[in-house]
Amino acid sequence: MKLDRRNFMGVSAAMLAAGSARAAGVETDPIKDMIVINALGGLGDPNQPAGSLVPQFSPRVLAEAHASGVTAVNITIGYVSGSDDPFVQSVREVAETDAQVRANSRDLIKILTAADIRRAKAEGKVGLIYGFQNGAMMGQDASQVEIFANLGVRIFQLTYNPANQLGDGSMAPGNRGLTPFGREVVARCNAQRVMVDLSHSGEQTCLEAARISKQPISINHTGCRAVTNLPRNKTDAELKLVADRGGFIGIYFMPFLDMSGHARAEHVVAHIDHAVKLCGEDHVGIGTDGTVTQIDDLKAYEAVLAKEIAARQAAGISAKGERPDTYPFVVDLRGPDQFRKLVGLLRAKGYSTARIEKILGGNFLAYAETIWGA
Repeated sequence: MKLDRRNFMGVSAAMLAAGSARAAGVETDPIKDMIVINALGGLGDPNQPAGSLVPQFSPRVLAEAHASGVTAVNITIGYVSGSDDPFVQSVREVAETDAQVRANSRDLIKILTAADIRRAKAEGKVGLIYGFQNGAMMGQDASQVEIFANLGVRIFQLTYNPANQLGDGSMAPGNRGLTPFGREVVARCNAQRVMVDLSHSGEQTCLEAARISKQPISINHTGCRAVTNLPRNKTDAELKLVADRGGFIGIYFMPFLDMSGHARAEHVVAHIDHAVKLCGEDHVGIGTDGTVTQIDDLKAYEAVLAKEIAARQAAGISAKGERPDTYPFVVDLRGPDQFRKLVGLLRAKGYSTARIEKILGGNFLAYAETIWGA
């Protein structure tokens, strides 16, 4: 869909007006002083068609990222699926993203340490955390972990939905757990102090990784299977083991939060609440799995979505619960105000400001300090 410049200007004016109102004391921004970290998300304009000449970090995207109050976001780069060479594609995308960060240095900063997240907040920039969502680029050589760690990739998700050479994903029928090579990759990640992320993994893969890792692991974008019984959500056993070993769990804003596939903000809160009760308030955060910039025309998007779902199913990478009529986001918890809306809902649930600050970003920051260093 072609971005309507008139719409962009309207959005910008609205954001400026809201900012002026807050500055004048008409309203208080609930996240102004918070460090807000999206443990898996993105910066991009979903209104732009594939192959668009509009840059990923367009003026609209950057303006809305700032307006959202997000401090840092784990963006997916590198190979996830397809016919390209996983290693070559991943190296190329690291380089391309580095170039875009340099070109937008007034707005963006590449995150390598927890201190960089604090710096992003202090300087009013948006921090980009480079992360993988499939370990296929490791090939059969675990030393490639060092290559990507040295290139600044800070999060290594071991599998996507299918099985790969490291272990089984959530949709792999065998639920076989980690392979010997997967265990070697986990050890290399520990040595390089990068996060081992078990989002999308099968249950046994997650449990084994949590047990053998010498550092706490994360599940950066998931839901709770005890609340909604779908494979992309994690069992209580997985969530509890990760938390008990000092790890981090991020709850996503995805259709898998409700069996209908039409998840709402209330379902996000229900999954956060279950995770907090099970794991404790020091281990739960958010990993929306979506962008800040929202779809402008949902009706027109439905045709695009149907093609995307069909392509994912044909490639064997879709998950149970994905359908052409299920948006890959929560309709009433999207756009630049999504984090503020979540704060309001958590407050209505009785959550204290201190607990909300942990969920919005404090817990991920503490976990990052453990893995990356302060």
